[in-house]
Amino acid sequence: MRKIAFGIVSALVGGAMLVSGAGAASASTQTHTQLRIRDITPNPVVVKAGAETTAYFDVGASRDVEKVELSVAPAGVRTLRAKSVKDLEGWRFAIGFNENDPAGKWRATAVAFDEDGKVIARDSAYFAVEIQKKSDTRVSRFYASPSKVRKGKSIYISGRLQAKDDDRWKGVRGERVNVYYRASGHSAWKWVDSAKTRWDGKFYAKTRAYKSGWFRAVYSGDDNLQSTKSRSDYVRVYSHWWRH
Repeated sequence: MRKIAFGIVSALVGGAMLVSGAGAASASTQTHTQLRIRDITPNPVVVKAGAETTAYFDVGASRDVEKVELSVAPAGVRTLRAKSVKDLEGWRFAIGFNENDPAGKWRATAVAFDEDGKVIARDSAYFAVEIQKKSDTRVSRFYASPSKVRKGKSIYISGRLQAKDDDRWKGVRGERVNVYYRASGHSAWKWVDSAKTRWDGKFYAKTRAYKSGWFRAVYSGDDNLQSTKSRSDYVRVYSHWWRH
């Protein structure tokens, strides 16, 4: 009879933040039956925010095994929902993990069946899932100056892009920040300039003064950093004949 690989994956909520390699002693209902989870690659399974990482499970089984089922779950948590698994040749399985899966210690369980559908062996192994979340960002010390300027003169814009590293805010280097302007009495924001952050996260831009309004800086984010925008800063623009 042709042997068929069959897999089931259970995705759960929770999981301890522990790391353990693959491999565990198999328990068999028949002394001649062999079943072992031989390899889990990669381990740990590192998932980037907004992406999916595929883990491969290699199971070894003796000739009397006709079917293998594989399940994975965070250690010590009950199953809430099912998730798809891809069967590969030779008792190999591919499972996708994303940022919605719980980080921490997971358990993989392989179950072997004979030609009558009877369970004849089990094996389990542990692996780890690491979720790399995007870091929070902010634009600090944002200013458009001078606060009062004559029409046609330059307005200078500055600020600092920072990302949170543990409990500290640090400057982000080499990222592009866009500056937008909204004229008084209008609701639309219009792009006026962009700047690249220096080694300390500071950026500088400038534009011409035409009408009083608000300025703000916007950072779009990337694979590792969240998007953010600054506070709005108001500049009053006056004509050459206006005395202030």
